[in-house]
Amino acid sequence: MELFGLHIETIYLYTLIISGILIILYLFFGDVMEGISEATGVINPVLVLAFLTFMSAIGYLLELLTSMQSVLIMVIAAVASLILDTLLNVFVLIPLANAEESLVYTEESLKGRIGTVIIPIPENGFGEVLIENISGRISKPATSFDDSIIEEGKRVLIIDVKNGALYVVAHDEF
Repeated sequence: MELFGLHIETIYLYTLIISGILIILYLFFGDVMEGISEATGVINPVLVLAFLTFMSAIGYLLELLTSMQSVLIMVIAAVASLILDTLLNVFVLIPLANAEESLVYTEESLKGRIGTVIIPIPENGFGEVLIENISGRISKPATSFDDSIIEEGKRVLIIDVKNGALYVVAHDEF
């Protein structure tokens, strides 16, 4: 089959090469494109490029390796690409986006949390506190809020955070 004076295999190959180049460019300039797509509400560029890449690769291979009609090959390639694109979105892109958000914490979010002293906090000095979280552990420098000594292994309550240091008091659990 010919389209625009070119064999369909050539069109698939050109589309594959162009979409591959665009994916590589997207790796370098992806942050700019994400900002533009969020501002305009356009479909995710990763999904569009992945669809074009999958469709052109499947179409090219089927044209070379089978004797099916080109229209049927195009339909098969489009359906297979849609399925692969959906799987990519559901099992890779969405979990990555959620994981990126869940690892973020602010110093304000540490206030009121309970931690464990891993390096003793001397009077008027600094030690270290370990805060356990669902997504991992955070180790931060700490000093006593009331300038008292807090020994290793004690549970502490975070009262304040200033200049990256936690201000803590001993926490008694009932």
